[in-house]
Amino acid sequence: MFSTILSGGVFGMQSYPVQVEVDMSKGLPCFTMVGNLGGEVKESAERVRTALKNIGMYLPPMHITVNLSPADMRKEGTGYDLPIAVALLVSMGAIDREAIEKVLFLGELGLNGEVKPVKGVLPIIRKAKEEKIKRCIISLGNVKEAGTIQGMDVIGVASLQQMIAFLQKKETIEAVTISVEEMLAKEKQNNNGDFEEVAGQEGVKRAAVLAAAGFHNLLITGPPGAGKTMIAKRIPGILPPLSVEECLEVSSIYSVAGLLKEGKGLITQRPYLHPHHTVSAQALTGGGKVPRPGIISLSHRGVLFLDELPEFKRQTLDALRQPIEDRKVQIARSSGSFEYPADFMLVAAMNPCPCGYYPDKNKCRCTPFERHRYLSHISGPILDRIDICIQASKIDISQLQSRQRGMSSAKMKSMVMAARERQKYRFRYSKIRFNADMSVSDLKDYCILGTKEEKMLEQMFRSMDLSGRAYHRLLKTARTIADIEECEQINEYHLSEAVCFFGGMKGGVFNEK
Repeated sequence: MFSTILSGGVFGMQSYPVQVEVDMSKGLPCFTMVGNLGGEVKESAERVRTALKNIGMYLPPMHITVNLSPADMRKEGTGYDLPIAVALLVSMGAIDREAIEKVLFLGELGLNGEVKPVKGVLPIIRKAKEEKIKRCIISLGNVKEAGTIQGMDVIGVASLQQMIAFLQKKETIEAVTISVEEMLAKEKQNNNGDFEEVAGQEGVKRAAVLAAAGFHNLLITGPPGAGKTMIAKRIPGILPPLSVEECLEVSSIYSVAGLLKEGKGLITQRPYLHPHHTVSAQALTGGGKVPRPGIISLSHRGVLFLDELPEFKRQTLDALRQPIEDRKVQIARSSGSFEYPADFMLVAAMNPCPCGYYPDKNKCRCTPFERHRYLSHISGPILDRIDICIQASKIDISQLQSRQRGMSSAKMKSMVMAARERQKYRFRYSKIRFNADMSVSDLKDYCILGTKEEKMLEQMFRSMDLSGRAYHRLLKTARTIADIEECEQINEYHLSEAVCFFGGMKGGVFNEK
């Protein structure tokens, strides 16, 4: 008696179909599983056997072979429990073969027959839709993420008994359909606070607007208590809301990582991650024996905030170089090469010296050597990948006591949205989404300069001894400033402001003699 059930697996961020094949034949009673299986999958035999026994379904004393095809792909996780159980039931004659045709099964089984949620459901269901599968039966805890895939009948079951009753047509279960557009429309604003709560620091707010408008990387320097962390926490609140496609992209990453909350279903706000400076390079970029998305991939389409930047290990920071440039991270293991998206906005904050008070000689007691060693944790290539550098000055008591409110998040967001609309129109015939995405060839098409502007930029390049990458990033920042100012052409003013934001990386604490 042979049966086959459709399921799915995940390799990195890519999902693939899996055929769960079961053969029952006469011979020495045993339960054998093959197909390049991980530890959790090998344990499925006992979970399935016990779950079936506890709902009154006993396996016959036969030679049972379970194969998970394709056999050359490594199978990990607990999602194969349910399809194995269904295949066994079909072979035993408890479920008709017609009931499981073109149906995908995915779920973990408890010993009492409970169907539990598993990781990676969203990308697997998206792949199943591409393969023309019309129905899936999964755990009730996964229906809110799977139900967002339009054109797929998503059936959520709480137990093995309920699933059997549904397949035997003794019980009716309505398919779950969820509109991503409605979820995003109902989403509340980011609750990390409003920019008007930040006293002073209008220059830093301006830099935050530019960074959000062009999706540029931002570095804020300044003494302790100047409001660097407050500003960074509020940046996600001025970014445009997630689109439907971005929502599904981010949610797929969190689904693979097992970080989607059961009650919510999808990630509907732009991610904001704030790792401690003791984080390892592997935790930041991802990896492990079974590779999983790291912090930078979980920050995809959102903000990665690194506070006290020089306190991070230099090796950890240098691991960001390739992901910042390529917008993805590649992890090579003996089992294969894994690729995860990492299109994030880097926001970093730091003190100018170990004590934090340089250049205030009345408070700072750090020696030039201590300052140099402190700043040397940040390599030149990392600084070269930061578009905007701004200094947060010490807050005066008059600013703290003032009743006058500063620029609000709503006002800043409206400026960002207007600039993004101009970029959307400009790049309507290309795959570019915002200014930071432009390649070298794109700069020639979208950042055309006049004669005066070219001479000015040449002087800046020579006097500041810029690298080629820095030159291109300076142009991208100037393009964003022009968008904020509603100018189609980049002029001298835009270049002057761009080099002021950029100059903090080539002067000040980074260029102390």
